[in-house]
Amino acid sequence: MKNVTPSRVAAVLRPATVLLVIAAVAVIVLLGTSVYIVDQTEEAVVTRFGRYHTTAGPGLQFKLPFGIDRHYVVNVKNVQTEQFGFRTLQSGISSTYASETRESTMLTGDLNIIDVEWIIQYRVVDPVAWTFNVMEREKTIRDVSRSAINMLVGDRTIMDIMGPERSAIEIEGMNIMNETFRSFGLGISVIAVKLQNIDPPPGVQEAFDDVNKAEQDMNRLINEGLQAYNAEIPKAKGESERLIQVAQGYATERLNRTQGDVARFDSVYEEYRKAPEITRRRLYYEMVEEVFKDDRETVIIDRNFDNFLPLRNLGTARGGN
Repeated sequence: MKNVTPSRVAAVLRPATVLLVIAAVAVIVLLGTSVYIVDQTEEAVVTRFGRYHTTAGPGLQFKLPFGIDRHYVVNVKNVQTEQFGFRTLQSGISSTYASETRESTMLTGDLNIIDVEWIIQYRVVDPVAWTFNVMEREKTIRDVSRSAINMLVGDRTIMDIMGPERSAIEIEGMNIMNETFRSFGLGISVIAVKLQNIDPPPGVQEAFDDVNKAEQDMNRLINEGLQAYNAEIPKAKGESERLIQVAQGYATERLNRTQGDVARFDSVYEEYRKAPEITRRRLYYEMVEEVFKDDRETVIIDRNFDNFLPLRNLGTARGGN
């Protein structure tokens, strides 16, 4: 303090120095309130005197200083996620607290209690609406999502929720949420709803495991039956087609043979009409020839047996001498 003299203080507080300091502070404040940077994944909603003025894209942007223009940065590129029934910690481990348990516990359409965990993924599509239309944005998103999933779960049985209706709940839930958010003017679009863990009430896990095992066995037996069906039915159809073709061939053969017999009979009948006696005798000779054509021994037939000779005995007697 000994070195501080009145002359030195006067020199420091000279008007030029004071003005220079004031100008430097004014420049710093001017730059700090008129220049801002918008990231590549963001857009800035700019207001002037509290009213929406414009939307600025990525890069170095300028605005009127001293609070005349204000900007609100909104992430419009990245997908944002809300989790229900659990929380993923920074280490990647899922943790469940009492509040999450309450929001994931629901009543199904067949009056069973079930614990459903799910997530929604959304993207901001209208940064102006996202900035101004709704004050409690996160709470609104969570309330609408819980309401939609509770309604869909309450319309279905517990076995449907744990089985075939899972994807239907996700699709219908996304449509309901988007319609509701659109009516609220929230400025977001839900791009995915994914059900995570779906667990039955405590104490009946074994019963539900038995039911799931029974359903798996049923599906396995159905698949095995379909495999056997696909293996046997084409073979049976092929065999039936073969038998039908054989029968059709036999029918054609019999028909052709019958038609040939009829034609032959007609021709014989025509010959008989021309010469009955000759035709009768010819038919008789043909019949006798047909009867005895395969006989190796000689047979003599006499109606009255007057001229019958036992020729066979003669051959036997000669052989005996």
